[in-house]
Amino acid sequence: MTIRKGQEWGTIAVPSSELVTAHTDAEVRSIVESARRSGQEIPTVGLLGGDLMRTVGGSADPTRFSGGQSVPHLPVDLVHVVVDDSREAWFVAHLVARRSWWHGAITAVMNAQFHRRWDVSPRGHPNDGKVDVVSVSAEMTLQQRWLARSRLALGTHVPHPLITITQRTSTTVELPLPTPLWVDGQRWGSGRHLQIDVEPDAFIVCV
Repeated sequence: MTIRKGQEWGTIAVPSSELVTAHTDAEVRSIVESARRSGQEIPTVGLLGGDLMRTVGGSADPTRFSGGQSVPHLPVDLVHVVVDDSREAWFVAHLVARRSWWHGAITAVMNAQFHRRWDVSPRGHPNDGKVDVVSVSAEMTLQQRWLARSRLALGTHVPHPLITITQRTSTTVELPLPTPLWVDGQRWGSGRHLQIDVEPDAFIVCV
């Protein structure tokens, strides 16, 4: 069950000896995709880095998972994307469609709150059953982008008339031109038509 206001999130338990660990969002994605494509259950993943780990308040200390101490086990959502009706992938933290940070439209589909050092989606949560779709208008000037960038670290770039954030359980993103895509921080070709669907409570992470 996705997180509910006033209810505890996850459980506290000693990690299993079979715990799989990952240092980046891309590593988590690789684990997830391997399980999805083979039809197996996604294993519990111990987070040792990445934007998903930062979002859920983890640390990069590997001894947390090997010292026999109890640690949080948290259910998180997974996001499935189909591009141009021909390619599919899953992501755990974010998908970004952009040609440049400094001109043109930018779309970020956020499951995590953070993208690197930036607090892109201040109200985002990886277990609310939704993604935050952050859209930057192509009309935003270079000066406005510099100012927004300076505010991103604290999440104060919004509200802004040229930046919108909408929450969706499922959505279609139509881009005007084939646009480079980054999935969990890795370049993943280009596309114009993105079908996004959230898979709630898809797997468990330890922090």
